[in-house]
Amino acid sequence: MSLDRRQFTKLIIGGMASSLFPPSVLARITEKNNIKAIAFDGFPIFDPRPIFGLSNKLFPTQGKNLAKLWFTKIFGYTWLRTAGDEYKNFYVVIEDALIFSAENLKINLSPADKRALMGAWLNLKVWPDVNAALLQFKKNNIRLAFLSNFTEEMLRRNAKNSGIEDVFEFYLSTDRVQAYKPSPLAYQMGVEAFGLPKENIAFAAFAGWDAIGAKWFGYPTVWVNRLEKPIEKLGVAPDSIGKNINQLVDFVLP
Repeated sequence: MSLDRRQFTKLIIGGMASSLFPPSVLARITEKNNIKAIAFDGFPIFDPRPIFGLSNKLFPTQGKNLAKLWFTKIFGYTWLRTAGDEYKNFYVVIEDALIFSAENLKINLSPADKRALMGAWLNLKVWPDVNAALLQFKKNNIRLAFLSNFTEEMLRRNAKNSGIEDVFEFYLSTDRVQAYKPSPLAYQMGVEAFGLPKENIAFAAFAGWDAIGAKWFGYPTVWVNRLEKPIEKLGVAPDSIGKNINQLVDFVLP
């Protein structure tokens, strides 16, 4: 039997679904229809590929290695700073990680190179599939917020770059709680901002570790797995996984 989402809804309303589907399937359908808000990490919305492209342009022989190490160190530093209770904002962490990575690879990072690479984080655009998805959410009265390690300034400037700054109700930066994801303190910001139970807030993650952190916290979690990475082996899995934001649309909208 092949049924679309609208047919599922009709069956439920008509009292027929209980005889056709096991309880686990019905629970997922009901959960989907209870989503009233979405909290987004930054990267399901903003495309970071230009940062990698700029690194390759500035350093043709080492740019790929630099970008890979840089991103790895960024998130390593966020976890260390949270564990050690030594918080610095994300833009500072990005710069520290860049300097370390260049030194580690013995790359001569000039002040101009550093300004260009850091500036790229403030000039991101959305992925091609984002605008249409956001429009669907707004038409269906789904409340939207960022919940990100990015500073609020980074979030707002990048949203403005793509003309979506008014779409989001809240710009929740970990600066507010001085703890990076996957700390529960970070995810709790969504519950407090929306004033909703966590079960009614979907979380959209870009990184596999963030998807796990959100699921640990208790959010219905969609992993927008644009890089098609394997699931982290940490004992839980996201509720839904797809390679683009359409997976989130399908999960949230009845």
